[in-house]
Amino acid sequence: MKTLAVTGGIGSGKSLVCSEFAALGVPVYDSDSRTKRLYDTDRSLVDSLESAFGCRLLDDSGTFDRARLALLVFPDEENMKKLESLVHPRVLDDFVRWREGVADSLPCWNPAAGNVPFVIIESAIILEKPLFHSVADRVLLVDAPVATRLQRACARDGASEAAVMERMARQPMFNAFSDGLSVPGVDFVIRNDGTPEELRDMVRQLCGELWK
Repeated sequence: MKTLAVTGGIGSGKSLVCSEFAALGVPVYDSDSRTKRLYDTDRSLVDSLESAFGCRLLDDSGTFDRARLALLVFPDEENMKKLESLVHPRVLDDFVRWREGVADSLPCWNPAAGNVPFVIIESAIILEKPLFHSVADRVLLVDAPVATRLQRACARDGASEAAVMERMARQPMFNAFSDGLSVPGVDFVIRNDGTPEELRDMVRQLCGELWK
C-alpha cells in the first residue's frame, strides 16, 4: 500500500486537499486528530507524559488536559522535545497499524484516484521529523502566499492577525516556501491560491501523476 504525505503551513489548505482526496475514496489519516485520540485513549502514553513532566495531566473527570500540556510545552523548547520524543513514536505506530487495517479492508479502488491504491497521512511536521520520513512514498506540499494563508487562518479560527502570525512564525520552513525563498524538498506542490473548483481539478490531475 503506497503512502502519500500531505503537508503545508497554517492556512495553506492541506486539509481541504485531503478532503478532495477523501471524496475520491482515498483513506486519510489526520495526524492531529489521531494524536488527540491517543491522548484520550492510550493511558500508558498519559502515564509516560505525567512521569516525564512530573505533574498530573488528567483533570478531575479523568479527561486529558490539553490546555495544561500546552502551558508546559509551548514556552519551553526542551519540554517540547521531551513531548515529541514520547508522542511521535506512538503516532507512527498508530499510523502503521491504521494503514495495515486499511490495506486489509480496502473496498474496490476508485479509478478516478489513480491506478495504484494509496493512503494519505496528513501532517504539518513530516518534513522536519526524520522519524516519519520512512512512511511516505511521495510528499505533496500544499502552499499559498503568506498573506492568503494568514487571512484564511484568521477567518477559520476567529483569531487575530497577531495570534495567527505568532503561530505561523513557528513554521519558518513553510513561510520560506510561500515567499519563494527556498525550494521545497518534496515530490509535488499544489499552489492553492485559486477557487475551490481549481483546487479540485488540481487534485484530480495529480492522481494520475502520483505513482508514474
